[in-house]
Amino acid sequence: MAGARGGRPDRAWRAGVLVGTALGLGAVYVSERARRSAGDGLVDWPRAEALAVARLRRAPGALRPEEIRRLEPAYEEAMRVVVPALEAALGVPLPGVVERHAVVDRAGWAYANLQVFRTIYDKIEDALGEGIRPRPGSAGQSLAALANRTIATQEVGFLLGYMGRRVLGQYDIALLSAEAHPGQLLFVEENIRATAATLRVPVEHFRTWVALHETTHAFEFEAHPWLRPYLAERLEQQLAAFVDEARLFQLEGLARVARRFRGVRRGSLLESVMTPEQRRLFRETQVVMSLLEGFGDWVMDRVGESFLPDVVEMRRRFEERRGARRTGIEGLVARLTGMDLKLEQYRRGERFVAGVAEHGGPEAVTHLWDGPENLPSEAELGDPAAWVRRVMSDRAIALGPGGAAT
Repeated sequence: MAGARGGRPDRAWRAGVLVGTALGLGAVYVSERARRSAGDGLVDWPRAEALAVARLRRAPGALRPEEIRRLEPAYEEAMRVVVPALEAALGVPLPGVVERHAVVDRAGWAYANLQVFRTIYDKIEDALGEGIRPRPGSAGQSLAALANRTIATQEVGFLLGYMGRRVLGQYDIALLSAEAHPGQLLFVEENIRATAATLRVPVEHFRTWVALHETTHAFEFEAHPWLRPYLAERLEQQLAAFVDEARLFQLEGLARVARRFRGVRRGSLLESVMTPEQRRLFRETQVVMSLLEGFGDWVMDRVGESFLPDVVEMRRRFEERRGARRTGIEGLVARLTGMDLKLEQYRRGERFVAGVAEHGGPEAVTHLWDGPENLPSEAELGDPAAWVRRVMSDRAIALGPGGAAT
């Protein structure tokens, strides 16, 4: 009995050694894994893609690849209708756009945009350099870096999965790529089909309508070579400002963001954590985006009525869907990412372009994209007559009462 009683502490001691050894080995493994992962960058890109794709392929209305391929002729036919009508209305040829389009599923859209996210993150990592990498041998910093990497990966995967269920079409142009590759039109058939059903409009007409909008964006970029570098420069400046702020955040922590948030009384939630320079660049870019989107809607209505008999009703129903109030997680994501500004971009931009046409006539509209000097200011975006007076007076166009061109 004594030997048995004496054996229990002995077994417990040996069990403790085993447990301690296992925990020690586990800690070494986790620390080493954290160190290696921390050296792989801010985001685990294959994992982010897998998260987004899994979310998108579970979404209702997913199509098989062969179903997507069978729809290519339908979009080719839509482009054969859209491109000549746009060229006639805008007076500018659009070579190459017809050939450079693709029908994709939601996962295909996510993959294309993953490259955009990766370009941005790579630039941030290059700029921050060693500041984002843990010191050799620092288990605590390695674990923190691994946690950051896990969170960033989840965020990218979530955003791609969230947005991939909403985008109908996209003129895909890599603003920050080293080389100026021509853009490509992407049509997300699963979302187009689902939205057409929700709006109760013929899907064939809705495909053509989306193709018209995105091809108008292609015109904006392809017919005006200054626009891409102009936007790219501002995005580069915003990234540089973000990197500078990230360095300060490393030193001061959340208190810096809290002070910034308290100091801003207007603007979006996204703007509330920006520096004054970041807000200036952001608002400058928003003016261009408002013009891009508003011009697209304005042209779409006027060109579309020539071959889409239900364009007015389709637009009305789509506007109702656009204006539906987001609640819960959708509303939060929209505010955090700035997506809540999108609807106002459409409205402000279209009001501005319509006002330019009203006060300056078709001739004034043709000068909207002449160069960065013709972009409206924030004030002019709400006062198109002032833009017409500034821009068209330089061309010796006589303005009649109320600013109308004569």
